Amino acid sequence: MNHTPSRRHLLSTGLGLAGLAAALPAWAQDKFPSRPITLVVPFPPGGSVDIMARQYSEPLSRVLGVPVIVENRAGAGGSVGAQYVARAKPDGYTLVVSSQSSHLANPLTQAKVGYDPIKDFENIAILGRQPNALVVHSSLPFKTFKEFIDYAKKNPGKLNYGSGGVGSMGQLNVEMLKVSTGVFTTHIPYRGGTPLITGVLANEVQFILDNLVIMLPHVLAGKVRALAVASDQRLPQLPDVPTMAEVGHPELNLTSWTGLAAPGGTPDAIVQTLYKAMRQVATSPAMLANLKERGVIAPEEMTPVQFEKMMAERMVKFGEVVRKAGITAE
Repeated sequence: MNHTPSRRHLLSTGLGLAGLAAALPAWAQDKFPSRPITLVVPFPPGGSVDIMARQYSEPLSRVLGVPVIVENRAGAGGSVGAQYVARAKPDGYTLVVSSQSSHLANPLTQAKVGYDPIKDFENIAILGRQPNALVVHSSLPFKTFKEFIDYAKKNPGKLNYGSGGVGSMGQLNVEMLKVSTGVFTTHIPYRGGTPLITGVLANEVQFILDNLVIMLPHVLAGKVRALAVASDQRLPQLPDVPTMAEVGHPELNLTSWTGLAAPGGTPDAIVQTLYKAMRQVATSPAMLANLKERGVIAPEEMTPVQFEKMMAERMVKFGEVVRKAGITAE
C-alpha cells in the first residue's frame, strides 16, 4: 500500500489544517467517524504501550464522538498486531498504537516482519515520549557516566547488559552506546520487560540503556542508579541526573516514542481528523498531568509528515548499528 500523492503534496506545501479541510468535499469531512474505532495494541495488556493506549482511548472517544476500543493483538515482539493493521481496510477505523519496537526494531532485525513501517502505514501522531536512561545496579562502584565508561574500557566484557530480547530497542540502544564510546559489554537477553526488571534488580545484569519509565520507581527507591537520561532537558523526577548531551554524547539522546498509525492509503481527510483529535487530547491539562506523573514526556506538535521523516531518519541511524553489530532477532 502506497501513500497517495495528494497528502504529501498538500502537507509539503505547508497548507494549514483549515485550508486542507476547505479543499475537501463536505461529505468527506462529515462521514468520518460514524462508528467505533479500534486501537490495536500489538503487545499484551499491562505494558507501557497498552497503558498509553488506554489513557488516550476515553478522551479520544469524547473528542471524536464515537467509542474508541483498545484491542490487544500480541505476538512476535509487536509484529503480529502491526501486520494486522497494515493489512486492514484503510478507512480510519482500525489503527495501531505504534512504538519503536514494532515500527523500528522489528523491521530492522526480523527477516520476515511482513510490513514496511513507512510505506504500509500513515503515521498520524506521537502520543508521548519515554526517555531512555543508562541505569546501573546501586551496588556498583561508579556514580557518574564517565566513571562507568572508564570502568567498562578497563574491564572489557566484564559488564553485562540486559534487554527485553534479541533485536529489542534495549539492545539497539546499548549497541549504539558501544559504537559511540568504544566499550565492550556482553548482552544478556530476557523475554520481555518484566523479566528484565527482575534481572536488573537482582544484579544479574549490571546495566541497561532502556525506557526509564519501567525503572523509575526503582531509581527513586535507590535500588538502581540512573547515570544519564536521553532527553532534551533534565527530568523533574531526577533533577540531579544529567542528560546524554551533558555527558558529551548528544547522539545518544534518543527518546523512545509511542504513536498512532493507520493503514497505508487511508484518505488524507481521515488522517487529518485523527491528527487534530490526538493533538486536542494530548494538549489537554488532564493528559499533560497524567503523562508527567508517569514520567512520560508530553508529545511535541509533530505533523504526520514530520513524524514520518523522524522515523525514516531513525531507520537509517539504527540500521547502521544493526548491520555493524550483526543483530538478527530470533
